[in-house]
Amino acid sequence: MGFWTLIKGLLLFANALAILNEDRFLAPRGWTLVELHQTGRKNSPKGQIIGLIHACQYMRLPLMLINTAVIVLKLVSG
Repeated sequence: MGFWTLIKGLLLFANALAILNEDRFLAPRGWTLVELHQTGRKNSPKGQIIGLIHACQYMRLPLMLINTAVIVLKLVSG
């Protein structure tokens, strides 16, 4: 596995986290920031994953730009 493959895999993972719908998917399972703040367990593994999901959702515009750059690079380089 090369570095480029690793980068593309991480980009796909970030895209998957960015499209998760909080109301339809995360809230029924208790994976929202509101419930995290109520319990006060921000440093737990679950809290860290919730923070990662919300960070990816917050960075949607940069993700779109990075996706566009990767697509253009793949079209140019083959």
